[in-house]
Amino acid sequence: MLSCATVTVLSAGLAALGGGGAVAAQATPSQSARPVPAHVAAPYFESWTGESPAALAAESGNKYLTMAFLQTATAGSCTAYWNGDSTQPVSPAAFGSDIAAIQARGGNVIPSFGGYGADTTGTELADSCTSVDSIAKVYERLVTTYGVTRIDLDVEADSIVNSAGIDRRNKAIAQVQHWAERTGHRVQFSYTLPTTNTGLAPSGVALLQNAVDNGARVDVVNIMTFDYWDGATHDMAADTETAAAGLHEQLAALYPKKNPVKLWSMIGVTEMPGIDDYGPEETFTTQDAVTVKDWAVAKGINTLSFWALQRDNGGCVGTAGANGCSGIDQDTWYFSHAFEPFTRGAGGTG
Repeated sequence: MLSCATVTVLSAGLAALGGGGAVAAQATPSQSARPVPAHVAAPYFESWTGESPAALAAESGNKYLTMAFLQTATAGSCTAYWNGDSTQPVSPAAFGSDIAAIQARGGNVIPSFGGYGADTTGTELADSCTSVDSIAKVYERLVTTYGVTRIDLDVEADSIVNSAGIDRRNKAIAQVQHWAERTGHRVQFSYTLPTTNTGLAPSGVALLQNAVDNGARVDVVNIMTFDYWDGATHDMAADTETAAAGLHEQLAALYPKKNPVKLWSMIGVTEMPGIDDYGPEETFTTQDAVTVKDWAVAKGINTLSFWALQRDNGGCVGTAGANGCSGIDQDTWYFSHAFEPFTRGAGGTG
C-alpha cells in the first residue's frame, strides 16, 4: 500500500539538498516541553525541501506540525538523521531554532520516523538498528534535544511486516516510557499506519498486538485515509469515517478495558488534500475537509493531520500526488485553516 510518504520517494534526490530550515540558537526544552493537546491538528511538514517549518507554520496558521522524516543514513546503522542526511543530525543545529520558534508561539512539533522511503530501504530506525537500547536512546535524545512530547512512527510497506523490527521498536517504546517516568519527561508515541476503508489490515493489528505484549503504551493510532489503491472511486470523507470506525472496533479488541470514548481519543486520521497518488478517483475535496473536521470534533478523536503542508495550495490543478500542491482549485492554506480549529483541550501523557 502507498502512503503519505510515497511523495518522499518521488523526490528522494531532494533529501540530500534539504537545508533543515533555520540553524541558529539552541532549542530550550525546559521552556517548551508542553503536552500535545488532547485534540490536535498537526499536518506533516516535508523536512527535506529546505523550507523553514517555523515560517510555514506561521504563514499557514498551524501551531503544531508533524515533521517528516527521521531515518538512518544506511541500513544497519543506529544513528538517525533528518531525511537520512548525515549533515542533519538530531541536534540543535538541525531545525533547533525552527522548533524553538514554534514552541515559543505556544505549539510544538512531532518528529516522525520512517515513511515509505525509509520503510522500503531498511533505513527505518528499528529495521536498521538491532539494539533496543540504541533505538530507545535515539528517541530519548529527541525529547531532550528539542523539548518535544510526542514521537510519531510511520510504519508501512516492508516495515509493517518486519516482525523483528516491530518487536525492537515496541520494546524501545516501553523502555523510553519507563525512562520518562523516572526522569520526569513527557513523551507520547503515535503509530501512523496504512488502512483500508474498513480499518487496519491484519499486519497493522499484529503490530499493535506486539505493542500490547511488550507493555508499550500506544497513545495514538493514526491511519492514513488515502491511497487505498483498490481500483474504486472513493468518497474520501465517508471512507475516513468507516476506516476509523473499523479501527475503533479493532482497538476495542486490543484494549478491552478502555471505554468507547477512550478508544476514540486514541485515533488519528491523516488525509491527502486534493488528488492523491492513485489519481482522481481518490480526491479529498475542500468540502471533505469541513465534513471530516466536524466528524472529528463529534467523535473526539485525538489527531487530525494531512500530507503535507507544502501541498496546501492550488498551484497545479489536475496533477495527482504532487509534492508542492494539491491538484485541485483551492485557496492557499485552505486545509490548514479548515483543520486548525480542531486543536483544543489540555494535553496528557497517559
